[in-house]
Amino acid sequence: MLPVQLIRKKRDGGALDDAEIRAFITGITDGSIPDYQAAAMLMAIFFQGLSAGELAAWTDAMTHSGDVIDLSQIARAKIDKHSTGGVGDKISIPLAPAVAACGVAVPMVSGRGLGHTGGTLDKLASIPGFRIDLSLAQFAAQVDQIGACLIGQTERIAPADKRLYALRDVTATIESLPMIASSIMSKKLAEGIDGLVLDCKVGRGAFMKTLERARELCGLIRGIGQRAGKRVTCVLTEMTQPIGRTIGNALEIRESIEVLRGGGPRDTRELTHVLGGEMLVLGGVARDPAEGAARIERALGDGSALEVFRKLVAAQGGDPRVCDSPGSVLPRPAHRDELALPPGRVAAIDGEALGIAALLLGAGRRTTDDRIDPAAGLVVDAYQGELIEPGAPPQIILCHSLAPGDHRLAEARRMIEAAFAIQPADRPFTEPPASRILEVIR
Repeated sequence: MLPVQLIRKKRDGGALDDAEIRAFITGITDGSIPDYQAAAMLMAIFFQGLSAGELAAWTDAMTHSGDVIDLSQIARAKIDKHSTGGVGDKISIPLAPAVAACGVAVPMVSGRGLGHTGGTLDKLASIPGFRIDLSLAQFAAQVDQIGACLIGQTERIAPADKRLYALRDVTATIESLPMIASSIMSKKLAEGIDGLVLDCKVGRGAFMKTLERARELCGLIRGIGQRAGKRVTCVLTEMTQPIGRTIGNALEIRESIEVLRGGGPRDTRELTHVLGGEMLVLGGVARDPAEGAARIERALGDGSALEVFRKLVAAQGGDPRVCDSPGSVLPRPAHRDELALPPGRVAAIDGEALGIAALLLGAGRRTTDDRIDPAAGLVVDAYQGELIEPGAPPQIILCHSLAPGDHRLAEARRMIEAAFAIQPADRPFTEPPASRILEVIR
């Protein structure tokens, strides 16, 4: 069938068979299907959806549109983690070494940030010399030798997804749950993994704004995994206020190293323990999540996770001294401005607004062509529920290289001030939940 016939069939609510889906994805990969027809199919899927069988076939076709990494020679279980993205989400950086230190291999193909959410690759790239462009052979060898490797999506890993993702971004189809699920799983299945833990962010600062929508996405991803013979656990986590105390690439590397030393902010440690515990269960080295989380906590406390990270940084060309003295290795901002919040209790924080403010300072991209300032970002010393006393030290530090009169600096300050809802200290207040974990779907 011609591409236009397949588009019409899906537009009218018909089901595409496996051969039709594979033919369409082949056309996406080799360029024989033009952008306007690919975009038309995306819009048809946006409105009509995909059945479970169609989604599995679509994902499998995208997975095999390029290379599928063979990690069968690695005896250890191979478990990855994926996050749907959040402000201050640096969890992969302490998590992968901690899980590897506990005996489970972590082959991780990560992404760059776009918009208000940061990317793991951008954070790692702030370490001088760190390479994210290893060959697939180097990737497999490092996973075998060290237990973890973090690289970017190559031209040969799910190339159909790269083209479709770029089209979704400019055709208002980015929110299509079947396309989100197939995009995530095509790359993960191409890694040669045995299982996956999905960290699905929920809340104002996340792409999934409601629990219902997050559960729907998790159901699709688990269905794809089941049909592919992979174990998938989904952890739904709260994403309203930022994770940790830092937003920005080099800043988040410093905070990640604090976690790798057994410290760091409470919520960052919790997410690392919980997600790592689930990974160890899938990897067969922990009987239950509680035992797994305890093992992750020990690996962070006894230095074994930090040692894996040191080896990982050195193997990927980075300066391993970052593990001992991050301040002497990581880039520093030209300016550090302070901002004080008014006295009172922090009733709410708009994490998305803080993410956009950090982007304005240079920590993120508005388009894929924007250059990132690795030293830019925010240090935020205010959590929801905390009391700000009169005369307290400034709670926000703005790190940047912008000129004093730059309009982006003024706009960032305005957004930061508006991101915090402060109420009188004597007004009744409902304490926020102590945990960011909303739900676990196994």
